[in-house]
Amino acid sequence: MDIEALWVNYKEHGSAAARDKLLAEYTPLVRYTAQRMAINLPKSVQLGDLIGSGVIGLIKAVESFDASREVKFETYATHKIRGAILDSLREQDWIPRSIRQKARMLKNAYVSLEKEIGRIPYDNEVAEHLNLKPAEFEDLLSEVAPTTIVSLNEIISDNYGESSGVSLIETLEDKEAENPLERLGSEETKKVLASALLELPENERQVIALYHYEEMTLKEIGVAMNLTEGRVSQIHSKAMSKLKAKLQLKM
Repeated sequence: MDIEALWVNYKEHGSAAARDKLLAEYTPLVRYTAQRMAINLPKSVQLGDLIGSGVIGLIKAVESFDASREVKFETYATHKIRGAILDSLREQDWIPRSIRQKARMLKNAYVSLEKEIGRIPYDNEVAEHLNLKPAEFEDLLSEVAPTTIVSLNEIISDNYGESSGVSLIETLEDKEAENPLERLGSEETKKVLASALLELPENERQVIALYHYEEMTLKEIGVAMNLTEGRVSQIHSKAMSKLKAKLQLKM
């Protein structure tokens, strides 16, 4: 039985056997996605755990996929698999508290300076605000890199620390929200984020696009941009801190 027939059997007739065959057919996508994500994670994060979480995402993808939307299942499933893996990583809280505190300090520096000068601050301005030498600022960007790996999937919070229920990546997706009020909030956040992306220097926009939308690894981006993997990581950290700061100011 071909794939299309399996989808018809499952979606129109509720065949459990067809569902299981679909899951088996697309299981390699879970391993591939998990392996790609593992490249940018600490070695302490086990690939097997990522795959286990990814399988949950695949199950959700198969159950919720709507072929009438004319989106390839592989594309839809990859998003669900990545989301499930990222949810699991957040639950594990695998990033040390000290690193999270430094990431928060960096973002707050961007927030404070933008309030003061009315634009995204330059590197030297942020370094001076934090009383850091240029080299120390670069080291800070490298240290907080783990907190930015999943940043586009973290829940946005407002200035009072209350969750908005919308993730950064969701604000960039052109999808319909069932709740009109939720959709309005998402549309507004999407505009803010799109504007903030345009304000980033070209190299930062490129890294964001290649990592979060083309799903390239940091190493692959480094090769494409003729930069070291470490430098790409720093650029990504800086760009994500700016975007999160911009959103906090607008929420």
